[in-house]
Amino acid sequence: MRGKWAGPAGLFLAVAFVAAGALGAWQPATGLPEEVLQLTQFGPALGVVAVAAWRPGQVRRLLAGRGGRGPSGPVLLSAVAVTAVAVAGAALCGVPVAVRDPGSLAAPFGVVAAAQLLGACGEEVGWRCLLQPLLRERFGPWASSVAVGLAWGCWHVGVFTRSPAYAAGFLTATVAMSVLLGFAWERVGRWRLPVAGGFHALVNLGLLLFLDQESGATGPVLLFGAACVLVALPWVLTSRRAARAGRAGGPDSIALI
Repeated sequence: MRGKWAGPAGLFLAVAFVAAGALGAWQPATGLPEEVLQLTQFGPALGVVAVAAWRPGQVRRLLAGRGGRGPSGPVLLSAVAVTAVAVAGAALCGVPVAVRDPGSLAAPFGVVAAAQLLGACGEEVGWRCLLQPLLRERFGPWASSVAVGLAWGCWHVGVFTRSPAYAAGFLTATVAMSVLLGFAWERVGRWRLPVAGGFHALVNLGLLLFLDQESGATGPVLLFGAACVLVALPWVLTSRRAARAGRAGGPDSIALI
């Protein structure tokens, strides 16, 4: 069993980290503003390509997904809720946040939104469509979600150049979002990439317009992490209730986790 997940997972992570660093170094030469699109986001996609070159059948199976015909709307609404809860928390706690005028962005807002979705899908094809189901088969929904959330957070190596509190808030957010998407996985099934990419893009747009993540201010990021935990909690509780109902109902019942 170890050889079926450890090798692909290790290769994916190695390529995702190295490729992201190389793409980030190349970005200034392209003249592409980072608030429009960060080339580092395609590091995980290149990790998928590397694993597919080694184990194409396994990658095809993981990317295809399984089951899941539930509505995707609640997942996308959860992304909007993350920003709303964080902004409400900032207002309640008196934490200053810099709200951006969409017209002040480096490109028209529609272009930025489309580019953010493209970049988010470049990440999520690796994190949510390859690595998370790969680990889920071996470790289950909880451990796989937390592990991918930590790896995803650490992949954003720039957060560790900030204060420890900033890094802790950011890692809390990535783990909570990974858990949310992990527990939504059974409902989404084959639509994981557009749904996870849409969720990711909406969160990034919320950070860009309302929470000024790139400023390095600790308060907004701590609120962002707390908001992600609060928004993920109903998904966890609902899935746990469904799992208990499935065990009580016997073999004909369907559990979400």
